[in-house]
This record gives sequence, structure tokens and C-alpha cells, in this order.
Amino acid sequence: MQRGFAAALGRWRTEQEPLAKALSAAVRDAVVDGRVPAGTRLPSERELARTLDLSRGTVVTALALLRDDGWLHTRHGSGSVVRLPERLTERTAPWSLDRGGASDTDLDLTLAVTAAPHHAYLAAQARAVERSATLLVDSGVASAGLPRLRELLADRYTRAGLATRPEQILVTSGARAALTLLVEQLHTDRRAPVAVESPTFPGSLDILRRRRARLLPIPVTAAYGWDTERLADTVRSGAPQLACLIPDFHNPTGALMPDATRSVVAELAERHGLTVVVDETMRELDLRTPARSVPHLSGTRVIQIGSASKVLWSGLRVGWIRAAADLVREVRRNPLQAQLSPPPLEQLIAAELLGEGLDEIVADRRTRLRAQRDHLAALLADTGWTYGIPDGGLSLWVHLGAATTATELAASAARRGLAVSPGPRFAADRATLTHYLRLPFTATPEVLTRAVGLLR
Repeated sequence: MQRGFAAALGRWRTEQEPLAKALSAAVRDAVVDGRVPAGTRLPSERELARTLDLSRGTVVTALALLRDDGWLHTRHGSGSVVRLPERLTERTAPWSLDRGGASDTDLDLTLAVTAAPHHAYLAAQARAVERSATLLVDSGVASAGLPRLRELLADRYTRAGLATRPEQILVTSGARAALTLLVEQLHTDRRAPVAVESPTFPGSLDILRRRRARLLPIPVTAAYGWDTERLADTVRSGAPQLACLIPDFHNPTGALMPDATRSVVAELAERHGLTVVVDETMRELDLRTPARSVPHLSGTRVIQIGSASKVLWSGLRVGWIRAAADLVREVRRNPLQAQLSPPPLEQLIAAELLGEGLDEIVADRRTRLRAQRDHLAALLADTGWTYGIPDGGLSLWVHLGAATTATELAASAARRGLAVSPGPRFAADRATLTHYLRLPFTATPEVLTRAVGLLR
């Protein structure tokens, strides 16, 4: 074991820092890279010293550094076990987005994503593995989704007021996979335009542009939300075949579509033969106090897509389509469906997480994100930039004023080690929204403070 552990550390000796510090850094990096799994029991101090050809004092100092920094847990008589520090496991921000430490470099605020709920995810993964025996005696080929997961998702829709049967659910490898399948299935006339919000999620725009769809922008603002008159005019004059909307804590503005506007959308869709694809990936991220139920945007021509990526973890590649059972059967016949279906074990993990423990996970996420949202807003309070405090979602949509373009500011920030997303990235025409910046509040308060300092 000693030699295996030493090999996992790789070439770690340097002339630039003391041996004890270099050894502690090597152990930490090996844990992060997966070469030394969290939970590994270390050899004794004497054995490590002999294997690494170091003095015992150097090893003791290195282990003390790891212990003080949270990377090592030692129990008298039981030895030392490597672990991930609580500052990494008890947070909403992915660690990789702020690996720059205290050096004010390498901060990434381009992704509005969260880290996994660490302990809940590991527990769900363990339960899923225990349940996986029956999967191994089946074919494992792509299906509409594991029955248990489809039933669970259908039940969640039904309890939220939208009656749903399991056969109305198609499980996909994320919301983008769901949109890809629906666009392939429903956008049959390439000449017909697609109505999209502007701004909107860039991933959706990328899918539509790859299909060379002509996009009809529908303005959305953090302050005023959706302009129903503009929406109606766009549908009447542009005759889109398809519309893609994010009514629940819109990405990036955070706007929440009012009930009256939802009724207008459903009525327009019915009257003009328009199919509306509703992205509900932000739906659980209600940051109001207290959180309140939100009706689904629904109707005979409305299709819902969802994902576990925002409320749980982007690495859990499980999403879904909720549609009429006939459409689900049609989409299943698409050859792409097999490629865009998640592995069975991923679906089992999703089922465990979306089950009874989800409310507790969501409540914790909401509390942390609400505090981080308010912290970011306070940091920006005297900049002269304008923004709304969103009722939910993961980001602030900031207007920089006429004197500053977001592209210029993003380029300047990048030279100082901070990556941010300028407004044109979210624009249907790629040319407007030049004075807007999306700032996610998924990062830790410390990182947000450093990032705003760099932006200033």
C-alpha cells in the first residue's frame, strides 16, 4: 500500500518550497484528481517517512498542514483518513470555478451552475447501486426511461396541479437533449421561424442556430417581464411554428411570468397553431420568502421540459419531456433518442434524489442562493449599474449604462483573471443587449466579493 500511495503522488518534490509543504500539496492534488480517493487510510507516519525517504518530522509537519486545512481526519488509534474539506462539500459553487484561491485570478462567472449536494448525492448514489442488481439482468438499451423515474416525475407534475401519466414522460440526458429532440420532431418546416425570448439561455439558441432556424425575438426584462402585446404581434405577424420560453425564473433575468401572461400564451398557441416548449429547469429555484407554488404554463399545445441540472448538479445528466403520450411515442422513434438517453444508473440516482429527500435539498439551496444573491446585490449597490432583485433563478441581469459595453468590460476583466458573460451572448440576433452583463450568484460570498472588486 505504501508504494502504491507514493506512486499516486507522482513527481512532487520541488526546489521552490519546503518538503513538508510540497508533500501536503501533492496529497491534496492527488485527492482532487482522484488518484487517492477520499476515504483512503494513510500509512503510518513511520511507514510514509521510510517509503518517501523523508524524515519523520517532515511527514508529521505535512500531515499537520493537511489536517489544519481540512484534507485529513485523524482519530487516535485509528490512523489518518484523507477527505474533502467542508468548505468544498458544504457550498453551492463548483470548486473548479474559483481554483485561483486568494490570488484574484482564474475566477469563472460565465456558468450559472451549482455544485452537487455532496452528502445527499453520495447517499443517493449508494442507494442506487444497491438497487441496480435488476438492471444488470436486463438489456440496458435506451428506453423512455426507468418506470420508477417516470412515475415519480409524473406524480410531481400531478401534485403541482398538472395531471400527468407516466407514459407522458420521456427521460433524456438533460434539458438540451430534450429540446434537441423536440426541435428535430416539431420544426418540420425549416422556413418557419421560431419565437424565442431575448435575452434567453445561450444553449437553446445554439441548438436552434445549428438547425438554421430563423429566430423571432420576444423581449424580456427583469423589471417588466414579457410584453404580451409584443408577443401577440410576433405570433400573428411572424407565424412561428415553434416558441421556446422560460417562464419560471427566466434565465438570465430571473423574471417570473404572471398567471395572466401564461393564459395569454396558452390562448395564442391554441388560436394560431403554435407549439410552445416551456423550459422549467429553474422552476425549483424560488427565492421568495416563503417560496410559493407556481402554476405550470400549460395547454393543449404546450410541452414542458425539465432537468435535474440546476437544482441538483449539472453532472447528473438527467432531463425529461412532459408531453402528450402520442408525441412521446413519436419522439421515441427518432434515432437520436437512443443517443440522448441517460444511462440506467444515472436514472436510478436521479430517482433517489428526486424522491422524498428533495424538499430538504431544495430548501437548503434556496437559503444559500438567497444569501448569495443579496450579497452580490449589495456589492453592486453603488456602482451606478441597474438591476432587479430576481424572485428566483441563479443570476443578476445587470445594465451597465450607456457609457460601457459589456463586451469591453468582459475583455478587460479577462485580462485580470475574471471571466464573465456579456449580453450579446444571450441575444437572439447576437448584436443587441450590448450594455448588459449576466452575473451568477452561485459563487461563494468571498468569490463574489473578489469578482466585483475586479469589475470595479
